[in-house]
Amino acid sequence: MDRVSAFDEPLKKLLGGATAKVMAEHLDLHTVGDLLHHYPRRYEERGRLTALADLPLDEHVTVVAQVADARVLMFNNGRGKRLEVTLTDGHGRLQLVFFGHGVHKPHKELLPGRRAMFAGKVSVFNRKMQLAHPTYQLLDAESVDEAGATEAVDAFAGRLLPIYPACKQLDSWRIAKAVDTVLPSAQEVVDPLPPSLREGRGFTALPEALLKVHRPQTKADIAEARDRLKWDEAFVLQVALARRRYADTQLPAAARGPRPGGLLDAFDAKLPFTLTDGQLKVSKEIFDDLATEHPMHRLLQGEVGSGKTMVALRAMLRVVDAGGQAAMLAPTEVLAQQHHRSITEMMGELAEGGMLGGSEQGTKVVLLTGSMGVAARRKALLDLVTGEAGIVIGTHALIEDKVRFHDLGLVVVDEQHRFGVEQRDALRSKGQQPPHLLVMTATPIPRTVAMTVFGDLETSVLDQLPAGRSPIASHVVPAKDKPHFLSRAWERVREEVENGHQAYVVCPRIGDDAEDEAAGKKAKKTPEDDGEKRPPLAVLEIAEQLAKGPLAGLRIEVLHGRMNPDDKDDVMRRFAAGDVDVLVATTVIEVGVNVPNATAMVIMDADRFGVSQLHQLRGRVGRGSAPGLCLLVSEAHEAGPARARLSAVAATLDGFELSRIDLEQRREGDVLGQAQSGVRSSLRMLTVIDDEEVIAAAREEAVAIVAADPELTRLPELRTALDALLDKEREQYLDKG
Repeated sequence: MDRVSAFDEPLKKLLGGATAKVMAEHLDLHTVGDLLHHYPRRYEERGRLTALADLPLDEHVTVVAQVADARVLMFNNGRGKRLEVTLTDGHGRLQLVFFGHGVHKPHKELLPGRRAMFAGKVSVFNRKMQLAHPTYQLLDAESVDEAGATEAVDAFAGRLLPIYPACKQLDSWRIAKAVDTVLPSAQEVVDPLPPSLREGRGFTALPEALLKVHRPQTKADIAEARDRLKWDEAFVLQVALARRRYADTQLPAAARGPRPGGLLDAFDAKLPFTLTDGQLKVSKEIFDDLATEHPMHRLLQGEVGSGKTMVALRAMLRVVDAGGQAAMLAPTEVLAQQHHRSITEMMGELAEGGMLGGSEQGTKVVLLTGSMGVAARRKALLDLVTGEAGIVIGTHALIEDKVRFHDLGLVVVDEQHRFGVEQRDALRSKGQQPPHLLVMTATPIPRTVAMTVFGDLETSVLDQLPAGRSPIASHVVPAKDKPHFLSRAWERVREEVENGHQAYVVCPRIGDDAEDEAAGKKAKKTPEDDGEKRPPLAVLEIAEQLAKGPLAGLRIEVLHGRMNPDDKDDVMRRFAAGDVDVLVATTVIEVGVNVPNATAMVIMDADRFGVSQLHQLRGRVGRGSAPGLCLLVSEAHEAGPARARLSAVAATLDGFELSRIDLEQRREGDVLGQAQSGVRSSLRMLTVIDDEEVIAAAREEAVAIVAADPELTRLPELRTALDALLDKEREQYLDKG
């Protein structure tokens, strides 16, 4: 077999059509390489029984256990037969059930004292965990016929049993047999690591690592194999990202240097406050990037309320000073309008360039969203193509083909995790040369995630809050256990309003007919929801209840994503002006909304939101001189994971700490998100939260290798591994990143 193509050999060739078809359809495994990288989830020791007490409900599991009891029961007046088998591991018990014609064979084989591997889906019947009609494989040599006895003994005596991620159509041990068939091919596999690196770090060779992870003799074998395979995942990915960064530094871009006495200087001179040290430091990093002839690719992450918009605005003004235009892309119309309003307010007459009463140094700041009227839209498009407008703020409407710029110099993407890489790419292609790119996220990202997901971007961090920001007190309100706590929460809202302040009430759902079905499915489910089927609380219902009940007499308005854009803008304007006491809203207020007089927030069904989302929402209060209050209302069980999550949010205002907790609870899948699905699906062994050191070290090595040999001409094996990692989807993701 050709050494390079050992991994690429189709499974069909080695395993036969039927097995290969099931693997492709249900496990997404197509080649020898795919199967060899389908690692065991865990290992069972021959002499040890597995823990039955904490099996996950509704999941396909494989357990190794002993039969404690087996009995046949009749039902339907003797017409039906049921075999019930009880398994034990010395601590917990698990019931198996077989019906009808499926009773005969297990009745003969599953005798008390016998040990076997069982696979099936965990369900609950009569409050007991059970597997219905599981498949099984006996592990006792004496229970197998003569022909199979020796094989069973060889396979299982004193050996660590690999338990594979399986599916209903294919048990763990059938996957193990398939792995046995393809393992010899692992010896043909080319090692992607440069020999000097492998030897320098003392790694085992790749063929040996694959053998040890699938068929370990000892626990040390597993550890050795995992170390090597984790490193490969981190390293190959970091090489791909390092090559992207290198390629970006080779692209041409217009340098946007300073213009003394220009728009930026005029803006800074009229600021009513001084910028924080953090804002000045990050601005300098951005200005240095803008002054080079290669496109900036920078991620600006900052705590809620750390003043990212101010930093982004100063970067945009620098580009306008240098004769270019800047575009800010926001994920929602509410946010685009909010940014437009706050930027024009901050700039004052400087945002009215070319208009009566505008400053001579000024420029025009235009808004472009999908729902604008035809005339306003035509005017905005004209201002962009002539260069009259130096700054444009909009939603994805900015990406449409019709939008033309005079000279696009900078793209600012707000709330990166809401934007697909395609959108970023489409906007970047609107410059005569690639524009500079600044990506802002208000969700602090742990360092390793930033390295893995945004590894093609340089990172700036704003972790200092501007003077005048007030502390926010957060409390969990257990509405089910202590209803009087909820009554007190509404009293607190009244007190804030009586003291001249305003409040938000946030609900997970809108509550209109169009949304009911979809949102019911989309609302975050927590394990506790299983017992409690009520839909998440809705804006329209809660607003009505509050107006008639605990907040009667206050000026209450609603805000949600399906309102007409003009109505949304009108509500936000009136709330900002202090004409509304309580705003009952969905998460449309999650980012960027800035009303310093709003001091209280009540989040209903808080357990339905993620940690980072709660932190974002809470950041809408405490933006003025009065302290903020955030009340997390939940009916979740006190001892459950959802309440633990809420307590974590209440306990700290540190977004980086919370993002770490979030990641530990949700693991990578959610955090890396769809836009990063290429990265996510390439991480089998590596977990970005636990393997911080591996990722950091791999990045260092990758940067050095790419700097010395950008095309990897001297490392053909690494190039081959890179091609295997970067299938079409992943390659596009990295190219567009």
